[in-house]
Amino acid sequence: MVSISFSFFSSCFPINSFLLFTSLLSAALIDAATITVTNNCSFTVWAAATPGGGQQLKQSQTWTLNPPENTTRGRIWARTGCNFNESGYGSCQTGDCNGLLECQTYGSPPNTLAEYALNQNNNLDFFDISLIYGFNVPMQFSSNSKLCTTDIQCIGDINEQCPGSLQAPGGCNNPCTVYNTNEYCCNSSSCEPTRYSRFFKDKCPDAYSYPKDDQTSTFTCPGGTNYKVVFCPTGSVLTNTITRNTTTTVSICQSNSTIIIPQAKITIVAPAFKSCNKQFYVSLSKQ
Repeated sequence: MVSISFSFFSSCFPINSFLLFTSLLSAALIDAATITVTNNCSFTVWAAATPGGGQQLKQSQTWTLNPPENTTRGRIWARTGCNFNESGYGSCQTGDCNGLLECQTYGSPPNTLAEYALNQNNNLDFFDISLIYGFNVPMQFSSNSKLCTTDIQCIGDINEQCPGSLQAPGGCNNPCTVYNTNEYCCNSSSCEPTRYSRFFKDKCPDAYSYPKDDQTSTFTCPGGTNYKVVFCPTGSVLTNTITRNTTTTVSICQSNSTIIIPQAKITIVAPAFKSCNKQFYVSLSKQ
């Protein structure tokens, strides 16, 4: 409980100073946001955040972030296909941040982004999902408190239907990354949707599809709202890129377990094992 007395204000105290004081007081009483990051994918991801660093997340694991209040240009994303040594150095197929487990810079494309700015104009938080740097995993970004009920997501299977020129190992590039022209990067004030941005917008209507896509892609909640970011949320579809001579390992426990590998168009129905320690190996090779 906070008890405040204003008896020290007198008629000689400038009114504009009083307004400034109350404005600062109001801002100080707003709690900093907590952001919970959850991996709902069937595979391990290496979550990354600026500010925040990075952490490996196996399926169903969570990571809690407490970014500073008034954070601007905050980002959260999933890295895939990573390999780090004990010192935290390595590389990732998507979303790599200069080979560090604890990210200090933004990730390299393609990567689906959760972006946010806290306690900005009128004490509002601004947040979005962005495909401006491409797509690697489906994502949900939503409020996690009674202050706000906004829920945005990108759950389309973009990797499966990615245009040929934008295809990348583990994901789908944005055309700016591939072509680096004003048409796609919007380096000037003149910029219109393109056939590629329409592809991304069709798959993920809530997400930024190109840099000038503000009107349908920026969302707000009151300052102090808590949030959650979920990789591969319920209802999402993700087809992983299968490279040559890929070996997939799947644990089989239940009777008549079905293993579906969409891009290879292979469905395997296997009998149950008495122990969940058994594993079934599928070797794939593109022709």
